[in-house]
Amino acid sequence: MASIDNYNFNGKKAIVRVDFNVPLDENGNITDDTRIRGALPTLKKILEDGGSLIIMSHMGKPKGKVNPKLSLAQIKDAVAKALGRDVKFAEDCANADEAAANLKPGEVLLLENLRFYPEEEGKPVGIDKEDPAYEAAKKEMKARQKDFAKKLASYADVYVNDAFGTAHRKHASTAVIADNFSADNKMLGFLMQKEVQAVDNILSDIKRPFTAIMGGSKVSTKIGIIENLMDKVDNLILCGGMTYTFAKAQGGKVGNSICENDKLDLALDIIKKAKEKGVNLVLATDCVAADDFSNDANTKVVSVMDIPEGWEGLDAGPESCKAFAEAIRPAKTILWNGPAGVFEFDNFTGGSRAIAEAIVEATDNGAFSLVGGGDSVACVNKFGMADQVSYVSTGGGALLEAIEGKVLPGVAAVKE
Repeated sequence: MASIDNYNFNGKKAIVRVDFNVPLDENGNITDDTRIRGALPTLKKILEDGGSLIIMSHMGKPKGKVNPKLSLAQIKDAVAKALGRDVKFAEDCANADEAAANLKPGEVLLLENLRFYPEEEGKPVGIDKEDPAYEAAKKEMKARQKDFAKKLASYADVYVNDAFGTAHRKHASTAVIADNFSADNKMLGFLMQKEVQAVDNILSDIKRPFTAIMGGSKVSTKIGIIENLMDKVDNLILCGGMTYTFAKAQGGKVGNSICENDKLDLALDIIKKAKEKGVNLVLATDCVAADDFSNDANTKVVSVMDIPEGWEGLDAGPESCKAFAEAIRPAKTILWNGPAGVFEFDNFTGGSRAIAEAIVEATDNGAFSLVGGGDSVACVNKFGMADQVSYVSTGGGALLEAIEGKVLPGVAAVKE
């Protein structure tokens, strides 16, 4: 694998996989350009070296069909403004030979949404997994995916993957394409390098104490991460909606709170494993309960073990916030994934804000703090604290799979 820091792109055509799956309003205007800004160091390095740039990305889930509402044509002008130069547009990513061949040094070509082609994701379309013909269709699609990746690769001399958000997918543009480039002509972009290093800091270069905060609504979606972290952390805070599954598992009454009734044994098993491994498991003891799922609902602070019927826990209570902060402040390595409450409602941000403030304080005292996952990132952005933690990850699913200890195809393909 080459290093983008040392690579000279002068006279080379570089095809770069970015994650420009940015949110758009009803008029096609970008509402958050964080992902575009995140890719700029890589894109500008190529252009400033004297290379020509081919940008490829997906947007949304068009499921292998052309959908004008998900066209990257909508973001062309925003990309041009960010780069400070004109951007050409290829309306068909699989038929951009001429446009790519005509690119001069310093010029930019943006390809249309990769996922307009089913070959990008490499999944058979219109056939159920239970269908006897599915395996044959899958095999055929994998061959087509390989050809699609080869076509994309033919546009350029060098491949750069700077899309950490899709690094956990073995798609044509994120992994398969890399097979068409020599080790000296494929590399990770600056953003990917930072993401991979941040995960490595969390999992391999641990400074203790290590505190991980896992929030969100369901235990089931976080079980792989929780189990992997159990062998690494000193303190494990489990909060958010999963609080009430743990409370009910221990005999509590949770009212109308979100609860995975089929995961009560799993919750008890996690408590048992934490005790066996000497991990300080921190669970909420009180919550802010509401009589309706609404920002304007009536509220009261109650024990998580005794939430009245007709009420539901929507945020961590003051005692819980205090316990969370006590486990975070002394930490030297911190991972936060998932909020402590329904932070989208201003009246239920207390738990998430307490966590964010404690992380900022620990970071000021020398801790390495990684915040990842869409809702956690939204939290620190909402509270204006994103620049006060060590690293904010752009990857949702990719970050979680990396923390679970899984190999990311988009990284492995470049490193091979």
